[in-house]
Amino acid sequence: MSLFRKIFGSSNPASEEDKESEFNKSSDDNTTSIDEKFIYNFKKNGGKFLYCENSEEVKEQFENILEENDWFESEVLCYEPNLFGILDDNKLSYDKPKNPKFILARCENLIAEEGSILFSSKQIKQNKPNELPANIIVLANTSQIIGTKSDGLSAIKKKYERDYPTNITTIKYFEKVKEEDFTQYGSSAKNLYLLLLEDL
Repeated sequence: MSLFRKIFGSSNPASEEDKESEFNKSSDDNTTSIDEKFIYNFKKNGGKFLYCENSEEVKEQFENILEENDWFESEVLCYEPNLFGILDDNKLSYDKPKNPKFILARCENLIAEEGSILFSSKQIKQNKPNELPANIIVLANTSQIIGTKSDGLSAIKKKYERDYPTNITTIKYFEKVKEEDFTQYGSSAKNLYLLLLEDL
């Protein structure tokens, strides 16, 4: 049984607090799985995590996000033609948007060590994180969760033998810092939703 199904698919109505305390306990434990580590760190950074068992659930959760934020019939930034279908289905405009409400993108990998998302020019072109819309919806698969940033760079090298991407960057902070934190200097917080599709 998948870890995600155990955590999210259980019919036992465990409270959010119970889940949080599970993550808190496991985050210090060396036996923590890479998946649990990513989820814990990603949520700690303020990311919104939606687990999907199949592509129908991805579409449904995407529509829920649009409804929650009143983004129907908005302009969207999207550089990946294989994602245009889901935008067309929801009457979202992506042809040279002047004022996009959000960016819809895939990613290279999900970094467990810091709960961050690794992008390249394949998803965000040459935009720096602070040049992207404040709202981001990322579609990723459970198989994209890896341990560290250096694992992510190795995976990119393997994946693209030719046509190597540029602008390799991570986005790590998904909410405004409550107090001044020098470690986040120069980074811009994003309101980020991760639709994670089970593919293992």
